[in-house]
Amino acid sequence: MGSGKSTIGRLLSGELGQEFIDSDREIEERAGANIPWIFDVEGEAGFRSREEAVIDQLTQRENIVLATGGGAVLRQENRAHLQARGFVVYLKTSVEQQMERTARDKNRPLLQNDDPQGVLAKLMAERDPLYRDCCDLLVKTDRRHPRSVVAEIVRNLKKQSSLSNPV
Repeated sequence: MGSGKSTIGRLLSGELGQEFIDSDREIEERAGANIPWIFDVEGEAGFRSREEAVIDQLTQRENIVLATGGGAVLRQENRAHLQARGFVVYLKTSVEQQMERTARDKNRPLLQNDDPQGVLAKLMAERDPLYRDCCDLLVKTDRRHPRSVVAEIVRNLKKQSSLSNPV
């Protein structure tokens, strides 16, 4: 959450000439409602079920850059689909940076409480091992310009591509 997935994903898709898709926006479009409303009505479990179905469908497409919601890694099925069907980049961001980036964002239901920093710290402790386990590349984003992050991802993709397709 607040790692720059959407911003970096859009820039990366432009650099690669691929379509950018944000799974959270796709869920909202299909549901005809925003994520806070889905959480209110269906709870987190209902949202996660919608997310799993969308990730399964989207990861079957080719030539896309997909930004998933921060909690997508919680379900093993999502991790399996992402790993088997794409190159997974973990945008690692400190809790302090997440706080700065999400402080005024009311579209994050998990942070609408009295201790958003505590929530972010708990989520990081729970999710970081899952992110690390399923990613092909970990990129630290704290205090970095999004274009710098994109350049690092592109370098690694080219390196990966040359290893996969030796001349």
